[in-house]
Order: sequence, then structure tokens, then C-alpha cells
Amino acid sequence: MERLVGRGFRLVTGRAMAPYQTAVVRIGFAATWLLFLLREWPHRAVLYGPDSPFSLDMARRLLDGNHAFSVLPWSDGRGWFEVVYLLAIVSAALLMLGWRTRTMSVLFMIGVLSLQNRSVFIGDGGDNIIHLMSMYLVLTRCGQVWSLDARRARRAAERGEDAGRDLPGIALWVVLGLALAVAQLLGCYGLSWFGHGPFPYVGWGLALWLLWAAHGLRWVVDRRAPGEPRTVLDVLGAVLHNGALLVIMVEVCLVYATAGWFKIQGSRWQDGTAVYYPMHLDYFSPWPELSGLFATSGLLVLLFTYGTVIVQVAFPFTLFNRRLKNALLVVMVCEHLSIAFLLGLPFFSAAMIAADLVFLPTPFLIRVGGRISALRARSVRRGGPAEPSAVPEGERAPAGA
Repeated sequence: MERLVGRGFRLVTGRAMAPYQTAVVRIGFAATWLLFLLREWPHRAVLYGPDSPFSLDMARRLLDGNHAFSVLPWSDGRGWFEVVYLLAIVSAALLMLGWRTRTMSVLFMIGVLSLQNRSVFIGDGGDNIIHLMSMYLVLTRCGQVWSLDARRARRAAERGEDAGRDLPGIALWVVLGLALAVAQLLGCYGLSWFGHGPFPYVGWGLALWLLWAAHGLRWVVDRRAPGEPRTVLDVLGAVLHNGALLVIMVEVCLVYATAGWFKIQGSRWQDGTAVYYPMHLDYFSPWPELSGLFATSGLLVLLFTYGTVIVQVAFPFTLFNRRLKNALLVVMVCEHLSIAFLLGLPFFSAAMIAADLVFLPTPFLIRVGGRISALRARSVRRGGPAEPSAVPEGERAPAGA
């Protein structure tokens, strides 16, 4: 028992596990949110801005009741809304690329919460997943691989330079600290210290200051105290990362388990006809002819109805069998692709697929990364001189981020 406990402790504290899976989740959710914001750019003022039927005053009263966080109530002006929307786009793009991942994950979370909590009646279910994952990603080291941070750290190590000397990162940290201080002094909405926040008795103001201070402490320790203090911070970071990773995996299992068990209780799912009805709704029929052709086959409707329930209920129990889990992952991805195509819900499907990718096997992700790096290297050789390092980025050891 003592050896078992020691092994478990080393497993949790020794390193940040699943670097490739968390990188895929980071890229998937950032890309989904970015594409959604870009698609809704012409309608942004109606959805989240001053032209919304759900007025800012109504949003303030709702936020007072549910204690959610948003920076949009800080000002009634259209200019402030445009700034927040643009910052949400920029932070999503930079998080997807992995530039200053720790900072961008926080800004990404603020952008998601601010827009979604401003108009809570907009969404197709995928917004709930993005809402939750944006908070979980803040606690993960999701930039260990497949990020600009990892490439910068690797190149600095190859040149024998100090990766902690990051002047753009320092400038960004100072600017964000000043912005938070100004917002706090002005008494902006939602920045309480010990009121309702992400944790009990921890307000959003205190939480953001703690994140800001933690980023600064990490940089100081990396530069000035690379011994035991750095080891302690590495252990704490690994514990937070692994805990958040476990929460993400449990969250995905809960989503599928609750969806499947609730479907079992529905009479339309029991008689095998539930999939038939959405095919005849105008809101969910981007291809009416294709939907009609699909709905005319009773066998297909029956198979898709029962298959959906079986896959959702069974998925949490297949995690203990790697081959069965991988097979169900393929089925679930295909199911979400069919939902995106047949029912016209691309962002819901993209969000669910991004969540599913946390269960992908590491060897598969390394092979995919290696092939992408090889294709990129060949395209660079055709266009000009290649970079000195010819080792595929996906096959290198994870770099710190």
C-alpha cells in the first residue's frame, strides 16, 4: 500500500500528463470560438451588443441574480463593446497558436464569459461546453507542445539562451496588471474580492489578481531561484494541470452519460423514432432534400436513434478498454459530423468533437503531428530554404510552456 501511494503521488506531481491531448483541446476550442465570432461578425451588435433585444439593463439585472461575470456591463458605449469583441477574437486566435498561452487562456476565458453571460439565450448547447472548458483550460499547461511558446523555448535551448527572458511577456503582464488595477479602482462591475466568483468566497477580482500574481511569481522564480522554489512551483503546476485534466475528462463523461440516460426515459427514443422529427423542422434542415431522403428510411432512423443512445450510455464504461474506447470515439466523431451536416449545428458539433479529443491516444497524436510537420517541411523546401532543425515538431519531447 505504501509503494502504491508513493507511485500515485509521483504520477500526479511528477509531470503534467497528456500534453498532446490538452494541446488538441486548446486548439479545438479556441478555433471553434474564433470561427463562431468571425461568422457572427455582421450580427455581433444584435447578438451581444447595444442592438440586442436583450438590453444591457436586462443583462445587468440577470447578472445580479445569477452572479455571473462579464466585462460588457462596465460601459454602455458601443466602442467598449467593439473593443471586447475584438479582444475576444484576438485572444482566441493567439490561444489557438499557443502564443503566451498562460496569459491568453485567461483572456480567452474572460472573452467567452463576457459575451456568453451578456446574452444567455443565444447558443445551441456547444456554448455551454465552451463556457466550461474556457475555465478549465486556465488551470492546464496546454501549451507544452504544438504552440509558439514550445517552439520559442526549444529554439532558446538550442541556442543556449535563457528562455525566461521574455520582454514581450513582461510588457503584456505589466499592461494587464495596470488595466486590472484601473478597473478595480473605478469599481467596475463584478470585480469583488470575496463575493460570488469562480470559487466560494473568492470573487472575480481576487481570482484575477491571484492569476496575475502567479504568472509574475513563476517568471521571477524561473529567473532568480531555479532550485527548490522552481521545483515546488513545477509540482504545484503539475497537480493543477492533472486535476483540471481529470475534471475535463469527467465532464465529457457526464455530458454523454446524462444525455444518454435522459434519452432512455423518452418515449420517442424508446420506440426508435426520435431522430425522425428534427429532420422535419425548418430550423434544423439546411439540406431539406437530404433530410427528407434520410427520414424516409425507417431502418436508418431506427439505427441512428438506438445507436445514439447506446453510444452515449456506453462511452464512460469503455474508457477501461483502449480498443473499444478508440472505436467509440470514431463513432462519436462521425455522429457529431452528421449532426453538423444534417441538422446545421456546426459549432455545437465542433465543440463536442474538441472535447472528445481529450481521449485520443498519444501515439496517434504524435504520428499526426509528425506527418503535419513533414508536410510543412516539404512545403518550406519547395518555397525556400528549410529551417536547420529537420526533426518533426510532433516527435520532439514536450517543452515547457
